[in-house]
Amino acid sequence: MSRKDSKGMFANVLGKLNDDQDEAKSAAPSGSGQAMAPRERVMSSPHLKKVAAGVRQIQERGELAERVLKDGGYVSELDPAEILPSSIPDRFAGAYDEAAISELVDSMRERGQIVPGLVRPLRDDPQRYQIVYGRRRMAAAQKLGLKFKAIIRPLDDAEAIVFQGEENSARNDLTFIEKCNFAFAQEKAGYDRATICASLSTGKSHVSEMIRIAATLPQSLLHAIGPAPEIGRRRWLELVDKWTAFPKAHTMVEELLAGTGAQMSSEDRFALALSAMFEKATAPDPKAPQPRETIMSKGMKLAEVSYGNAGARMSFAKSVPPEFVAYLAGQMETIHDAYLKQIKAKTNDKRS
Repeated sequence: MSRKDSKGMFANVLGKLNDDQDEAKSAAPSGSGQAMAPRERVMSSPHLKKVAAGVRQIQERGELAERVLKDGGYVSELDPAEILPSSIPDRFAGAYDEAAISELVDSMRERGQIVPGLVRPLRDDPQRYQIVYGRRRMAAAQKLGLKFKAIIRPLDDAEAIVFQGEENSARNDLTFIEKCNFAFAQEKAGYDRATICASLSTGKSHVSEMIRIAATLPQSLLHAIGPAPEIGRRRWLELVDKWTAFPKAHTMVEELLAGTGAQMSSEDRFALALSAMFEKATAPDPKAPQPRETIMSKGMKLAEVSYGNAGARMSFAKSVPPEFVAYLAGQMETIHDAYLKQIKAKTNDKRS
């Protein structure tokens, strides 16, 4: 089946689903209180919604693959065992285990691989490839002993990350904390904010917040909790605030999570961590002396920095113009980026 034919088939399926749902809604007597007809119940069933979501996902992936092909890629069948992993992971450990991909394996066993993944040739060895996206499909193909259908296209690091992130947007199972970790991994690898924003299809302020979450919470804690698909931005920020405020509870929380094993869901492990922070943590003594540092410039006091258990705080002197404070706030992200580059350079110097 050609890409054009398959694209039309997906559009027809989605159109039929939407038409049937609209028809079911219009047939229901307004305010009648009557039970829904069997046809209406079928069209609003969770199973049908899941099928529709799957069809949309395949259609979106197909459109992305079509664009990659138009821009110079070509499809080939490759041995999954010979394809190197991506340098920047976007999922937690276990996402490619047999249990995690069982539905995909069943689907590919029955219908084959519908949409190709994307790989790029290695710069130093063009005969070898690195996965850009489609790792679950590749894992399923390897499980079934099949070749992995993939578009081969030369890409630099930044282009590969953007394509990897763009394909993520066509999936509905990448969780908020996995996106945070994906952004943080890019930051650590030295990608600029424009690339990170493009890979996640979001703005700088949102990316900064996501990186702060993943940078504040230890990786051991995040992987102990897991992807937590039902936990969104607000609750992760709540955990970050508690984690920062109550450092004495950190060891206890990690020990609790280590003892839960597989009997608790990812959401339950998150709730356990958060409740432990609330119930067992002891807040720092506000009367305890805090180390301070005064920032001076040309004999003028600009600000005072205090360091405490709840984090560092900067208080500007009354003589400092509000315009300067606003200017500094606008430059903070650039300053932070320069700091990270300096740290990376020092690390590279030590290694060499």
